[in-house]
Amino acid sequence: MCSASNVTDIFLQPGEYFVGAAECRIRTLLGSCVSIILWHPARRVGALSHFLLSSRGADPVSELDARYGAEAMCLMLRELKRLNVSATECQGKIFGGGNMFPQQIQAGRSNVGQRNGETARDLLHSHGIPIVSESLFGVGHRQIIFDVKSGHVWARQLELVDADQPYMRKPA
Repeated sequence: MCSASNVTDIFLQPGEYFVGAAECRIRTLLGSCVSIILWHPARRVGALSHFLLSSRGADPVSELDARYGAEAMCLMLRELKRLNVSATECQGKIFGGGNMFPQQIQAGRSNVGQRNGETARDLLHSHGIPIVSESLFGVGHRQIIFDVKSGHVWARQLELVDADQPYMRKPA
């Protein structure tokens, strides 16, 4: 939890999540990963996850792991509940799910990013959290900044130049 009077920047790596108060600004960089953002407008408390895969699959769960969508959601909801924030009073926002390797996708098949985005939508719906904003799918990665005080999210999607050079940006 951020407590300083100045804005504290938090940068999330893949598989991390953070819950903080108005003094926090949370950043991350998403490719096929997805961020679920939960924001309580009256309390100015927010949460952001950066998950890599929609689910763990058949692996046994010994403890929750934020690398997986459903588990990241559980971790954020648990922390919000500890702060007496009701999930159903939050606004949901979803970002990411970009296709980082479009040349490898076969027609009619979903990719990791698409599955992650659909999972995020399903998770918010199943918890009764309205989705007020989303920027999902497409090609390339996104830079995300979430200002917990205002609830604003800035997303910048950087598209691929071509399939042979997936990490180069188009010139401005």
